[in-house]
Amino acid sequence: MTTDDGGTGPGSAGWGPDEVRERVREFLAAHDPAVTERTEFLRARFDAGLAWAHFPVGLGGLGAPRSLQAVADAELAAAGAPDNDPQRIGIGLGMAAPTILRYGTPEQKERFLRPLWTGEEVWCQLFSEPGAGSDLASLRTRAVRDGDTWVVDGQKVWTSSAHTARWAILIARTDPDVPKHRGITYFVCDMTAPGVEVRPLRQITGEAEFNEVFLTGVRIPDAHRLGDEGDGWRVAQATLMNERVAIGGNPLPREGGMIARAAAVWRERPELRTLQLHDRLLELWVEAEVARLGAERVRQQLAVGAPGPEGSGLKLAFAGLNQRISGFEVELLGEDGLRYEDWTMVRPEKVDFYGRDAGYRYLRAKGNSIEGGTSEILRNIIAERVLGLPAEPRNDKDVAWKDLPR
Repeated sequence: MTTDDGGTGPGSAGWGPDEVRERVREFLAAHDPAVTERTEFLRARFDAGLAWAHFPVGLGGLGAPRSLQAVADAELAAAGAPDNDPQRIGIGLGMAAPTILRYGTPEQKERFLRPLWTGEEVWCQLFSEPGAGSDLASLRTRAVRDGDTWVVDGQKVWTSSAHTARWAILIARTDPDVPKHRGITYFVCDMTAPGVEVRPLRQITGEAEFNEVFLTGVRIPDAHRLGDEGDGWRVAQATLMNERVAIGGNPLPREGGMIARAAAVWRERPELRTLQLHDRLLELWVEAEVARLGAERVRQQLAVGAPGPEGSGLKLAFAGLNQRISGFEVELLGEDGLRYEDWTMVRPEKVDFYGRDAGYRYLRAKGNSIEGGTSEILRNIIAERVLGLPAEPRNDKDVAWKDLPR
């Protein structure tokens, strides 16, 4: 049977593990990773539909079940194929891409998705502001229409990867005369455009992984608007739901992630062990396994639909567990746990939790309960949208944004 992309295959309804393996074998026969330049290989992989199995044909996918991506990834890894360095481009993969797929025009999908996936273009997220973090809908960055362009002025903060990004997903206020959730529009912003200024924010770890971004008269073409004018809050919710799954729902092997480091220290340093610490490690190990299996369940739900509020539970569990495990590791190591070798200010392209020492993990994990949605806000989301509890009273629900007290 001929598929929509002109190749041979079972069609979107008939993809299974064997068919995906055959597609990978055919691809590798034509693109030997040992002799094909890395970027050329990744572009060809995207064009073959082996980037996102569940994306449409022609946009990096096969129109197949999401679960089959793991089959393709395993086959390619076994053949020594390069990956797209997902840690470095996580914002593009986990947040921008699904939003563009859902709300983007055909032209936007064609322009942005391929270089996003190959890592040729890094993305960042311009959402939070100094006065609009947990209450994101109160944001003050303005976008004013001028013909076929929008002129944007404002400030964003806590922006990961802004110093390396080519593009940003941006929300700005376009109508101050309506309540705060309704006057927002969603854009794709060129980070190299005149008027975009990126400044580093030094963190408790000593590095500057986050940034603040100043937007002064930045012009964005209307062709780079995602969704309808004034409908940006709904579009942003899709991004935020995907973000929380991306942060808290990464697939892990048993005893994977942060618990792996603590367990390794326990096995390698028997002189550090005490009965009390043994009991605490067991409790943390069980919590980590519960969180891992919970994430797997959410990924299975994701295979048949868009992410829902359950992703907030994943991210909440991830944050608290990382902080408790990293604290345990520092305590287990004693004075060795207090050592932190590198306080110099560096501008990393990606976060490396596991290639650093315990002191770094302990300090960096403190940010897990803030980034991607504070734990307090996530508890509200779980209470209202998962458990069905009454929403908190809101006095500003029907008040125009311009009339809200500052």
